[in-house]
Amino acid sequence: MIDQNLKNSVKEAQLIIEKARSEAAKKIVGQDGLIDGLLMGILAGGHVLVEGVPGLAKTLAVQTFADILSVDFKRIQFTPDLLPADLTGTMIFRQQTGEFIPRKGPVFSHIVLADEVNRAPAKVQSALLEAMAEKQVTIGDTTYKLPEPFFVLATQNPIEQEGTYQLPEAQLDRFIAKVLVSYPTPEEELEIMRRVDNMDEISLSSVLDPRSIARVREIARGIELDERVEKYIVSLVAATREQNKRKLPFIRFIEFGASPRATIGMMRCARVKALMEGRAFVLPEDVQDVAKIVLRHRIVLSYEAEAEEMTADSVIDSILSHVSVP
Repeated sequence: MIDQNLKNSVKEAQLIIEKARSEAAKKIVGQDGLIDGLLMGILAGGHVLVEGVPGLAKTLAVQTFADILSVDFKRIQFTPDLLPADLTGTMIFRQQTGEFIPRKGPVFSHIVLADEVNRAPAKVQSALLEAMAEKQVTIGDTTYKLPEPFFVLATQNPIEQEGTYQLPEAQLDRFIAKVLVSYPTPEEELEIMRRVDNMDEISLSSVLDPRSIARVREIARGIELDERVEKYIVSLVAATREQNKRKLPFIRFIEFGASPRATIGMMRCARVKALMEGRAFVLPEDVQDVAKIVLRHRIVLSYEAEAEEMTADSVIDSILSHVSVP
């Protein structure tokens, strides 16, 4: 029997989520998956990677969320000549006192938009990785904590190769979700065309702040997760790395499977998904709904998969069809 207080808390969280969705929809036409993916990452306490070809409102979506979240926001355009100090800050010399003082960079914000994140070289990615993993930044000899909450919402272009760097697996693993942005339907594109000239006149209300984000996170942690659903999550992630245990048809397409962070991320995202649906418990369907955004960037495909033009999503579909549902 589910506690009545939990039911009331779920209704409270669902109302907050619906308000955030409605505000985002004022500027973002369609792209429900993108809106829910960004919202899910923020409420689950993880960073989000957004991938799509140019012109699909990736940057606009992140900026829109910054407007409705009522938190500090900084945008960093990643380029091949970007330096770590451009991201984290550096020490500057103050002549009046004869001492070096830190000048903090744009990463010291609640939300950091890393635009075209795969354009920056390894040193910059390393500095960003420390911020994402440890929520801290080292400038000189001193380590500084980043504000709470802290989110990196990164975008990347999948089709342009010149001047880009493949993100290392360790950094990809720090993103709780990877959202793929597709082209709009003709009806949605017509609405975009009609709305674009008045976009600057659209005002958004701040419906989320650090306190309400913390409140929804607290409610999400209380969402009931049956032991059978827990084991289902573990089975899905374990299936990506069972090369030597049993012969499954999709195993030959996977070079390296997902880490335990995928298990944790799937649990958290499934709980937020249940909240979005107004439920105080997680269903196997919630796990299935979030499986792709949690796993697609954590699975390293084999050469055989590339030769047969298999994608991470198609491999995940195979996993979902072979793992028993409780």
